[in-house]
Amino acid sequence: MGHVSEAVAGLLAYGVRVPTTRNASRARAEVSPTNPRDATPNEFAVDDEQLATMAKALGHPTRVKILRLLVARNACVTGDLVAELPLAQSTVSEHLRILREAGLVQGEIEGPRTSYCVNREGLAALQRGVSSL
Repeated sequence: MGHVSEAVAGLLAYGVRVPTTRNASRARAEVSPTNPRDATPNEFAVDDEQLATMAKALGHPTRVKILRLLVARNACVTGDLVAELPLAQSTVSEHLRILREAGLVQGEIEGPRTSYCVNREGLAALQRGVSSL
């Protein structure tokens, strides 16, 4: 199993629900306003550039760990992640920026802090992309 597949499998173990071939029609209904029976699998595939960006974001063990922490907590601020990781705040912020730009996490500004959570749609797109390989 490749590094990306292992990362997706690890996230699934933490309860992240992403579409599989067994529930793909339900996922298509959530993604597309069209009738899922009329859709072709390619309509919902992640383009190669997006998949490569997501895979690159998961190419560092710290970013995989950050995703696992966010899945376990549903949301947290950068300071909470810094307390869990042996890294400087600026390093954690950089990892979060990469994950956010890849579409795997999202942040919401709450006063002087930003609260981060997993972007479940992004993880679903990642799994669809890996499954299409």
